[in-house]
Amino acid sequence: MNRFARLATRLLGAPQGLVWLDPSGKAGGSAPDCWPPDAPVPPSVLNCCRRVSEARLPLFLPQAGDRDGDSGSAFAFAGVPLVGGSGELLGVLAVVDHEPRSWNEDDVRDLSDLAAACGADMRSRIPSVPARRARADGREGADAAVEGEAVRMHTLLSRAQLLLRASEDLADTSSLQDVRQRVGDLVSGDLKPSYIGLVLVQQGMLHRIAHPIDGDMPFERIPEPYTLDSDWPSARAVRENRMIVVDDQTEIAAAYGPQTGNGFASVGLRTAVCLPLRGTHRTLGALVLGWSAPYAIGMGERAVLTTLAGYTAQAVERALHLDERVTVARQLQRAMLTDLPAVPGLELAALYRPAAQDDMVGGDWYDAYPLPEAPGGGATGALALTVGDLTGHDMRAAALMGQVRSMLRQADQDHPGEGPQHALSALEQAIRRLKLPASGTGVHAHLSPVGDGHWRLKWSNAGHPPPLLATPDGAVEHLTRHDVLLHHTLPPVPRTCDSRPVPPGSTLLLYTDGLVEERGRDIGENIGRLAGGLAAAPVKLPLKALLQSLLDTVGPREAQDDTVLFAVRVPTP
Repeated sequence: MNRFARLATRLLGAPQGLVWLDPSGKAGGSAPDCWPPDAPVPPSVLNCCRRVSEARLPLFLPQAGDRDGDSGSAFAFAGVPLVGGSGELLGVLAVVDHEPRSWNEDDVRDLSDLAAACGADMRSRIPSVPARRARADGREGADAAVEGEAVRMHTLLSRAQLLLRASEDLADTSSLQDVRQRVGDLVSGDLKPSYIGLVLVQQGMLHRIAHPIDGDMPFERIPEPYTLDSDWPSARAVRENRMIVVDDQTEIAAAYGPQTGNGFASVGLRTAVCLPLRGTHRTLGALVLGWSAPYAIGMGERAVLTTLAGYTAQAVERALHLDERVTVARQLQRAMLTDLPAVPGLELAALYRPAAQDDMVGGDWYDAYPLPEAPGGGATGALALTVGDLTGHDMRAAALMGQVRSMLRQADQDHPGEGPQHALSALEQAIRRLKLPASGTGVHAHLSPVGDGHWRLKWSNAGHPPPLLATPDGAVEHLTRHDVLLHHTLPPVPRTCDSRPVPPGSTLLLYTDGLVEERGRDIGENIGRLAGGLAAAPVKLPLKALLQSLLDTVGPREAQDDTVLFAVRVPTP
């Protein structure tokens, strides 16, 4: 009770607190610096406690003192009754301030809430009225009744705390692995099962969701996956949408077949319960708990398990919904990533790595396509190259990326013979006219053959990290010229273009900021490391292997953002 008294003084900012337990005036608890055991509580404070107990109502006095039988100075008093399970008075939780004060609504609410918790704790420790009467009447077995009642109250309080934790812990899960781990953590400390399983219906089959850290206890004889019409109790719970309890070893094989009996024996289960996970429109799967010793599942336990399964089903349904959205967005994004064309005299390779977090679907993309022939003829075989990064990490960003990608392609088709800066300017105009909320960065380039295996690079940079050009002499140039980023609210500005010769043996590397941006590190230093890795790469190293090596050595260990690497090599004859 001292803990509740101390909490009360802290919450209400009062110097003294106590839990008053009986009409004789004994203080059952107080703050350490108030009323030590050998010092009596002032009569005026006890009188206030008696007023609370007699009225069975909270009492908040801004000023008390002489009228309560104390000749000392006035004080402020706040007290709330502590009520037992049968409505009996258990005591009073009170605080005292040495100076008169006005108690506000927060004080009333805080002390009332703390009194409710204090009363619940007392009820779990104090036997019920029938048990106390049994002891007073000297009935046979009174001690057992008292002990049994205490155990029952402790169990009820423990189960209530379990469901409260479940309602809180499962409310913010975002993935199936997170749900599986939270459920395991919840039940392992209270129900203490030796086996915890989560099975979900996916494409008409039941699949087990393993614990993301520890994995699952081996259940070698359960097929993975298994059908809904199989003999397993979990499948039956899903089919019939009801709780299935298995607690008779002799009947397992007869009721569910020898495969089930062997499966239970392989992990030493004596009792198991399979709880259907009821979603909004269908049964999502089952939660399976098993014990290696006989475990009684009465009506109270069934209610707790059913409620726990309900919280689990809500978390699973939410995780499935989020996973479906992420899957659709990733499929949309990957569908828009280009199959690189085969271009005589060039080698092309691209690598895309999504962010580590499933919900971080971004607007990064790469593209390569043949350019139309310029009016009046000219060199054929020119190629457009693009790497871009639109702002956002969701399905909307992926959809906008698809629109911007297509519009940029169309801009090149509508302006044959013009440089990449004209295509970017046309893209900006279209974004403003169509009122697309698109913003981000990008590099758009044209690579044209000039004869004898040599090429000419023209590029326009809209606020993007600089491309890197590795030349045959081992040098790596940072192509740093750039303009402002793309943004639908910015006024139009002239886009610029720069160019470089690209002789045989050169490699051009384009990338997005997910490769070089990392919290706590300078982006310029990371770009330098990237250039060093490009310069040190063997000349004959395949482009795919080169990109993977650069990602592994330069990219962040945990991908906070999605990443694109795009390389073009002019091979030596």
